[in-house]
Amino acid sequence: MSIIEVKQLTKSYRVYKKREGLRESVKGIFRRQYEEVHAVAGVDLSVQEGEFVAFLGPNGAGKTTTLKLLSGVINPSSGSATVMGFTPWQRKNEYRRRFALVMGQKNQLWWDLPARDSYRLHQQIYAVPESDFKQTLDELTQLLDVGRLLSQPVRELSLGERMKMELIAALLHRPDVLFLDEPTIGLDVIAQHNIQQFLKYYQEKRRMTVLLTSHYMKDVAALCKRVVIIARGMIQYDGSLSGVIDQFSGHKLLTFEFADTRQPDLSVFGEIVEETWPKIQVRVSRSQVPRVLAEVLRDHPIEDVSVEDVPLEEVIATMFRDSVIKDNSLATATPS
Repeated sequence: MSIIEVKQLTKSYRVYKKREGLRESVKGIFRRQYEEVHAVAGVDLSVQEGEFVAFLGPNGAGKTTTLKLLSGVINPSSGSATVMGFTPWQRKNEYRRRFALVMGQKNQLWWDLPARDSYRLHQQIYAVPESDFKQTLDELTQLLDVGRLLSQPVRELSLGERMKMELIAALLHRPDVLFLDEPTIGLDVIAQHNIQQFLKYYQEKRRMTVLLTSHYMKDVAALCKRVVIIARGMIQYDGSLSGVIDQFSGHKLLTFEFADTRQPDLSVFGEIVEETWPKIQVRVSRSQVPRVLAEVLRDHPIEDVSVEDVPLEEVIATMFRDSVIKDNSLATATPS
């Protein structure tokens, strides 16, 4: 069953275009120039109940704007969306009680108060019965191992500890849908791993529907089977995580471990990625992999060989870079 349905959703902003120089600035006081910015440009999306979906894209692609639209923070310019049967921007209390939004760069907890006090406020806002509140809080603090920190002012916590507290605040009312915007931004590797493990376990246990944006591909690989990629405000890809590599990477990584002392020149087959003799890794076009393997194995004694996909981070980064280049070329193009 679809729990999120989005059809031709758009969001545009009218932005003042400031001119350079004092003279032009004075002119702008009386005659302003504006340009239309399309943050979201006709998004279609369907998410099934219980899915954990990664929502990826370069900076300015429209990810956060889409999450804000789905959580009712802002209104769309056109199009429609329903989440659990509700239209988000109608901001009905029944809807607010069934979803949560966590933004890694924004705090929802009172900075100078212990997290426990903020949780009590959340309990009142969401009308959570005392027994449910205590049970959920005990469960979450145990899973995240932060019980000892509940009485400590939030400003005294580390970034990783604060993010754990933010997640608890978001989950106290047991939402059916969770929107996560960069939940591990700025965290060290250990803190990222802890957050990932918690989210994976809790989502599977509660069968929540989760839409995640992140620039850390390890978040995506650890948590999501489905990936939606947005660029220039439009969906560019919607499918499996492995399908991203199959569709957008035209290369494979071949690693050879040689058994003799003769060091071959594999640059004739492709780009040398790493060379630590007796191992050499080379990037080869997918279509050329059989030929390269056959020639190297024919001409050289080999101890070991492996064929791997290009890392997901590299594939996504290439897509994002191509998107930016395409945007720049469209912006500078002039009619013939």
